[in-house]
Order: sequence, then structure tokens, then C-alpha cells
Amino acid sequence: MELTIKEAQQQVDDWIKTTGVRYFNELTNLGILMEETGELARLMVRQYGEQSFKESDKEKLLADEMADVLWVLLCLANQTGVDLTEALQKNLEKKSARDSERHLNNPKLKP
Repeated sequence: MELTIKEAQQQVDDWIKTTGVRYFNELTNLGILMEETGELARLMVRQYGEQSFKESDKEKLLADEMADVLWVLLCLANQTGVDLTEALQKNLEKKSARDSERHLNNPKLKP
């Protein structure tokens, strides 16, 4: 099943208001976002970096860790009234205007 960002925000909101009872407050969710981002980073450095896996990390899935980060970000967007679809569109426009030639002219990025 494919979801738009808007649909994902709505599904998270519906889940929180039924199964989750209510949102944690914004600062708690910010802390949870940092925790989930750390778990993603831990797995990334083991999978793509030089660190070896610990036994407790071997069963973790990159996709699941990314989804945990996305879940909390969607919660925060809902709580703060941010339409992530609109925000992402505006962000892409900003980056396209600001960086239209910046990366093309970066010798560090040349193959």
C-alpha cells in the first residue's frame, strides 16, 4: 500500500488518538526523535562504517529504524500543525533555487 505524506500524517494521528490514547508532549517526542535517530545511526555505522555488529544489533533492520524516525517526525508535525507535504515542496523549491549550480560546480563531487 502506497501512502502520501499527508495520508501518513493522518494515519499516525488516527492511531495516536485511538491506540496511543494521546500524543506525548512535544519535548518528549523531540527526545524520542533523538533516541530513534541514534538507533538509526548506530545501525548505519555498523552496516556501512567500520564498527562491528554487537549481538544485540544483528536482528535490527535499517528500514524499521528509519520508519521509527519517520513515525516520530510525523507525530511532531501533527502536534505543531506542520503540513509535511507543503513543507517538503517548499524546501525542494528553496534548495533548487539556492543550489542550482552549487553542486554542479563542486570539484569534490566530480566522478
